[in-house]
Amino acid sequence: MPITAVTAAMSSLLSYLAKFLVGYLALTVFLYALAAVAAVPRAGFVARVLAAYLSLVACALFGAVASALLTLLGHQQISQWVTARSFHYLMRLTTGVAFEVDDPRDVLGSTRPAVFIGNHQTELDVLMLGAMFPKYCSVTAKSDLKHVPFLGWFMRLSGSIFIDRKNSKDARDAMAGAAQEIRAKRQSVYMFPEGTRSYTKEPALLPFKKGAFHLAVQAGVPVVPVVVANYSHVLYLKKLVFNAGTIPIKVLDPIPTKNLTSADVDELARSTRELMLKELVTLSAKAKGQPIPVPAANDSVPKAVSSGADIKP
Repeated sequence: MPITAVTAAMSSLLSYLAKFLVGYLALTVFLYALAAVAAVPRAGFVARVLAAYLSLVACALFGAVASALLTLLGHQQISQWVTARSFHYLMRLTTGVAFEVDDPRDVLGSTRPAVFIGNHQTELDVLMLGAMFPKYCSVTAKSDLKHVPFLGWFMRLSGSIFIDRKNSKDARDAMAGAAQEIRAKRQSVYMFPEGTRSYTKEPALLPFKKGAFHLAVQAGVPVVPVVVANYSHVLYLKKLVFNAGTIPIKVLDPIPTKNLTSADVDELARSTRELMLKELVTLSAKAKGQPIPVPAANDSVPKAVSSGADIKP
């Protein structure tokens, strides 16, 4: 193909992308204005969704470039931290949503390596990671995400650990590789033991999968629970609610795994889930300005919530 034809095609593509971006931004601003002036809640919901996706794409592109540069400079391990922070600050500007981290003992900055785990509510947890993600840490992700434009490119460049959940053997191999990387590079990982988003209106936890706990025991590193308050008052997809707001995060004390074996994983997962559920109920009540539930004597879970898995949005 002649150079002039290639140049013309590229120019046409760039022109189309520029027009699309201008239209996208104009629609987002219009919907924000409609929500503010005419008090149309659904307009605010759509505006924030559009703003969130644009922010995600922008930060994924930034992350891909930053990851490539940091890898060349020998600092690939902080790629996801750099990108996470960019998303945190941009999303605060574009949607008015922010996560506030309570980490009085500086566990995020002083505990390395570790397996960080947290409750998984909605797609907004990407922003949660942006606020609290520690340095020298990477996420694990489904192998299908490798092929997602922008996000997948960034995750591959920044050293994410991919797990093929359709193939248990590959998943075990991925865990073994992660454990080796944790030990060799002092590299932490962040995982969601629920395995999927819960989308609950009230504070609840789905049953925990054991992968994160097997990984921590195999690597001989602590488990660090990170609890995010239920934020259905900020984002609740079933009712098309998406508001500005600040959501608290509590970093709990590390749970040691030294001298534990695979035989201890079930109890480790059970006790950790129970600890996180208690904190989730309390933290959520504070975030929503509700009375803090008080557990009955000899009761492991406050009466305001059940064991968690059966609660429906």
